[in-house]
Amino acid sequence: MIYQHLFSQANGGRVVRAGLIGSGHFGTAVITQSRAIPSLEIPVIADQNLDAARRAYRQAGVSGEDIVTCDNRRSVMAAMEAGKSVIVADANLLMDLPIDVVVESTGVPEAGAHHAHEAIRHGKHVAMITKETDSVVGPILKRQADRAGVIYTPVDGDQHGLLIGLVAWVRTLGLTVVSGGKARDGEFVYDLSAKTVTAGRRTVTVDERHVWALQPISDGQASRYVQARRDLLAELPQAAGYDLCEMVIAANATGLRPDVPPLHAPVVRTCEIPAVLCPQAEGGILQTTGAIEVVTSFRRKDEAGLGGGVFVTVSCENDYSRMILTTKGLIANRSDSTALIYRPYHLCGVETPMSILCAGLLNIPTGSAEIEPLVDLVAETRHDLKTGTVLGNDHSPDLRALILPAKPLADGTPMPLHLMNGRRLKKDVSAGTLIALDMVERPEDSALWSLRRQQDAHFFKRAQ
Repeated sequence: MIYQHLFSQANGGRVVRAGLIGSGHFGTAVITQSRAIPSLEIPVIADQNLDAARRAYRQAGVSGEDIVTCDNRRSVMAAMEAGKSVIVADANLLMDLPIDVVVESTGVPEAGAHHAHEAIRHGKHVAMITKETDSVVGPILKRQADRAGVIYTPVDGDQHGLLIGLVAWVRTLGLTVVSGGKARDGEFVYDLSAKTVTAGRRTVTVDERHVWALQPISDGQASRYVQARRDLLAELPQAAGYDLCEMVIAANATGLRPDVPPLHAPVVRTCEIPAVLCPQAEGGILQTTGAIEVVTSFRRKDEAGLGGGVFVTVSCENDYSRMILTTKGLIANRSDSTALIYRPYHLCGVETPMSILCAGLLNIPTGSAEIEPLVDLVAETRHDLKTGTVLGNDHSPDLRALILPAKPLADGTPMPLHLMNGRRLKKDVSAGTLIALDMVERPEDSALWSLRRQQDAHFFKRAQ
């Protein structure tokens, strides 16, 4: 692997030190895996839930007597020098510590914005796990990091980070990306004999008259099958706002765009992806080339799935190269015009050390070198909402997420979904309405809102 050579050349015996903010599921995996990597140390965790941080260290095999809680820089420094694993409640303490990388994993958009901005201001690299922040102000944070001479990057292990890397690899080879996206973690499992489709604990029984829609897609019938499956399986969990949130980040880093605002989100077998996510002229469902998408993996119980993976469908101009693509292991559509390249997993924090080491040792991101605010994650109401309603995040049952072209904040303009988290509505809003800036109470002091204003001023002024 090329990274082994690069790390070896850059290392010189140096160990990258990182501080983790937020020790939930993802952050805990970063801690546990770091213990197996000699060139990486995470000597400090910041978390307001001190017990969660302690559990993370204990999960990593750190003994209880080697874990200490500190509340000021002097005590943190003393503990680190003594080789202890340190827990702090105040993440701001990390900014003045001798660490190379701040790993932001709170999942809170406002906190993520503040921590990333402060880390960059203090000369630290930022590994951004908090997708909620990244979807709103990732481009301006990347810009600030570039100017400060540090790295701001999404991470390997999360689907958008892995997709960005896969798209870059494919384009470096000179292949055309027809579509790229992620497979939802939740898969639809088909029982042919029982005529049922199950997702987790929920099951749909399919009438004999409609079983045809669950059979392999017929040539040129992708749109018909995709719509039929959407109707038949509507009761099962579908692509949600958090899926689209990741694709906003990937779109801004790769230039891939949504074919339709809610995405097509087809239910497909892995082998059907190149036949479905190709242009309509070739029998697929796409109106454009270069689409960002989310799919739900559809499989039998005894089949391998794609849940949690990432993929691209690709094409190339040269007939001989195309022959290689379609005869050496890639799944192609029936005309061999589009082929599928996929990675059937993402390993969350277990893979994230690669991004931390690339930043700390090589001074490069595992994400894109350029990020532009091309699209935003926005939301429309699923039902009527009253004045004073506190708006939720991309898990909220009140909101339906969409991906639209990014626009600067203005009254009447749809606002980013994660900018409205925790904010109250100033007026009644009817079902099916895109939530706009003038409908929402604005905070008096917000790092997230301030950064978004800076992002709009920088990128949209430059575009005029």
